Amino acid sequence: MDSDPDIYRKNRWWLNVYYGTNWGSWGFKDICPNGTYAAGFSLKVEQLSYGFWDDNTALNGIRLHCIDPSKGLSSSYENHASVQSEVGSWGQWTEIKWCPSGFLTAFQLRVESSQGIEDDTAANNIRFRCSRGSLLEGDGTAWGEWGYMSSTCEGKAICGIMTQVEEPQGMRDDTALNDASMLCCD
Repeated sequence: MDSDPDIYRKNRWWLNVYYGTNWGSWGFKDICPNGTYAAGFSLKVEQLSYGFWDDNTALNGIRLHCIDPSKGLSSSYENHASVQSEVGSWGQWTEIKWCPSGFLTAFQLRVESSQGIEDDTAANNIRFRCSRGSLLEGDGTAWGEWGYMSSTCEGKAICGIMTQVEEPQGMRDDTALNDASMLCCD
């Protein structure tokens, strides 16, 4: 019996942004339970410190919160499922940001490019577009620049995630989360 959670999902494809940094390796894919879609997200963020020897990692993780549209929105938010891929070692989880209506359908990352001998943070924040047009911005940090918005899910919505995370580097520069891909499902 195949335990892959997306074998029952039809018409799946990945949304990518292609401007993340490239340190670390891609983690496992995690997919919303069958019949549910991501309507909210939360972030694992290390708060910034500004000392000379400080090593900031900024964005460490992204968690999607999935709801079942057939159950009505009010009860769905209470009984949501959460999915996440690889997550960095630092920081705290932020409060959930929910689409006012609809589901997550596109995303963009705020990424700091390589800083040479200075402190690298890689991915710093994320924005999602909801299916009814709302834009949700995470509580990440302000370093780096916003890249372009990904393409939009042509089906229902985002239903899964995979992240690229750099493992702790010991005495060297840590970056944690570097890039993300979102899975769309009908």
